[in-house]
Amino acid sequence: MKQQRTYGSLSIFQWFFFLLATSVALPIVIGGVFHLSMKEISELMQRTFFVVGISSFMQGWFGHHYPIADGPAGSWVSVFVILAGVATHQGESTKETLQLLEGGMMVAGLLLFILGATGLVNRLLFLFTPLVTGSFLLILALQLSGIFLEGMLGIQAQSGVDYGITAISFGVFVLVIVLSIKGKGWMKSYSVLLGILLGWLLYVLSGKTSNTISTHTSFIKLPDIFAWGPPHLNSGMVVTSIVFTFILVSNTIAAVTAVKQVVPETGKDEKQTINRGSWAGGITHVLSALFSTIGIVPLPVSAGFIRLTGQKQIMPFLIASLALAGIAFVPEIVNFLAMLPGPIACAASLASFVQMIGISFQSLLKDKLDERRLTILGITLLIGMGLMFLPKGIFQGMPTIFQYIFSNGLIVGTIIVIVLEQLWKTKKHNSKGVSLNES
Repeated sequence: MKQQRTYGSLSIFQWFFFLLATSVALPIVIGGVFHLSMKEISELMQRTFFVVGISSFMQGWFGHHYPIADGPAGSWVSVFVILAGVATHQGESTKETLQLLEGGMMVAGLLLFILGATGLVNRLLFLFTPLVTGSFLLILALQLSGIFLEGMLGIQAQSGVDYGITAISFGVFVLVIVLSIKGKGWMKSYSVLLGILLGWLLYVLSGKTSNTISTHTSFIKLPDIFAWGPPHLNSGMVVTSIVFTFILVSNTIAAVTAVKQVVPETGKDEKQTINRGSWAGGITHVLSALFSTIGIVPLPVSAGFIRLTGQKQIMPFLIASLALAGIAFVPEIVNFLAMLPGPIACAASLASFVQMIGISFQSLLKDKLDERRLTILGITLLIGMGLMFLPKGIFQGMPTIFQYIFSNGLIVGTIIVIVLEQLWKTKKHNSKGVSLNES
């Protein structure tokens, strides 16, 4: 009994650090893009921890009911980065851009809530075939791998690659992978936790320090509401939000589908699961706008984490989610956790993405990869991933909505695979020789 309690506590601890690791890196990225002060970045982290914790608990308790960590969406980060570049190019205030993004997340959240609450999202399920879901997961993993790899290299704006940080980060990456494959007992189950703690220790011993700390006078501090100011909207952002809602639906379906492959069959009704996950995701996006954070979504990489660690129970996940939301009220704890080195968090996350790549291929192989599906997959990957290598700002002459779409390989790739899946139909014949359409 005592041993079970110990393992239960370690499971909570590991889920907590996974939630933390997936939440800490992207606020730093956004802080740099929008030239936020250290105090503003620390406060953004506080609000992010709070929304991530509440959202993860809400989804696990009465949303999709799976242990799927919510976190800042890499797809939303690309929107933030693109609009920041547009604002800089046009000489506009970055504060106004952040207020515009608040409005966009509010619109996307309301649309997602309506789709889930009314069950209309089920009318869209036919679009998300195994080929679409697998392509989405693969492009998402490859897109975010660049962000995490850059973090692991310790790239600084002026001094380039930090080889000391790189060595520690890749050591953590290798350790997590090796323990998850070769580890025995508790070492295999807690490979991510061990990797983060050991990497953090080596980071400190090497003399590296974090610069994301700010000081507060009060012991308790509530997360600020509309910290970037009241939300704004324009026609371009409304159209962008409508388009992005379909990506959010795709993200939810991909996350649930990926985790279902690694969590024992529970007999849950898929349509109801997607309904609940969608309207709960809508509430999450409204909270993201309300508390001025990056859009928070279910993270498909959770499936990779579960496969790495074997942590399939929902209760430790729920407790860890509440713990993350609770510590957001204590600035000193937030400041301490914000000291988790970005390179270490990136290394642990990238290790989970290794498993997600495998899950994406499992999804792709659910149906036979005949000539049609291979051609669609090839076109999707070539264009979706090719866009990631184009020079930054190449689409600046276009309207903002088109800049956002064409600068985001994930969105373009997802649109291409959905459209080709629906337009390119093959025919097969039943036993009576009658021609039937097959998607």
